[in-house]
Amino acid sequence: MNTVKHILNIASYKFVDIVDREGLRDLLNDRAEQAQLRGTILLSPEGINMFLAGGAGLLRTFLTDLQTDARFSDLIWKESWSDKQPFRRFLVKLKHEIIRMNHPAIHPASGRAPGVDPATLKRWLDQGHDDSGRPVVMLDTRNAFEVDYGTFNHAIDWRITKFTEFPTALAQYRTELQDKTVVSFCTGGIRCEKGAIFMREMGLDNVLQLEGGILKYFEEVGGAHYTGDCFVFDGREALSPDLQPKSSYDSARVYEDPDWDAKKARWEADNKAGLAAGL
Repeated sequence: MNTVKHILNIASYKFVDIVDREGLRDLLNDRAEQAQLRGTILLSPEGINMFLAGGAGLLRTFLTDLQTDARFSDLIWKESWSDKQPFRRFLVKLKHEIIRMNHPAIHPASGRAPGVDPATLKRWLDQGHDDSGRPVVMLDTRNAFEVDYGTFNHAIDWRITKFTEFPTALAQYRTELQDKTVVSFCTGGIRCEKGAIFMREMGLDNVLQLEGGILKYFEEVGGAHYTGDCFVFDGREALSPDLQPKSSYDSARVYEDPDWDAKKARWEADNKAGLAAGL
């Protein structure tokens, strides 16, 4: 018997200047409490990043109310469904960056890197090159443990453990990306957008971001050229290409879990032990 999935899950972000983070935090806390939402919102001077879940009507009203603020009028989000609430609580966190890179010179709000939509990317991967005839390489900007859940076939994986390691990895492998069309990708778009901007500033001209990340690709074209699932930072643990959750919820890693760092360290240690044993 199919379980009715009645919890709406959304992921959304926008790079935009925010100077009133404290006041905005209080406003969003009040609205989320009224809407009985759970999840996490990150606010920083460079923008907003949200992972939320709740009743469909209340959550969509929360988002459309946010769009009445001119800074977020063009906010878009990705939707998926679950039969249980994947978050344990609601949090608004104030951060220096909505995705940490430790490169304050990168200002995504000043201009986005060019992107490629999922349908076009699939066509390129089908034909083995972009529309100019250049070979296409997929660059995974996520952490190594996320990549191990699933990734695009033949994607470049620099085995970084946190996004702040991305600039160092780029310096090491930059020459391998020259004369190719590089498509950076991540879960929902935020890391690949910031990474693509950084790569272009480092002199790589043919760099694109996958619009909407892996989740938007799953939503629009399915799992073509992708093997495995996509890890998500909530109680669903990972989503398959048909956007079905992998997790039992009770055993899943949860992003706001205070024991998250310890759990991730244990996972990485177990993974290394398995590789050493040839498993």
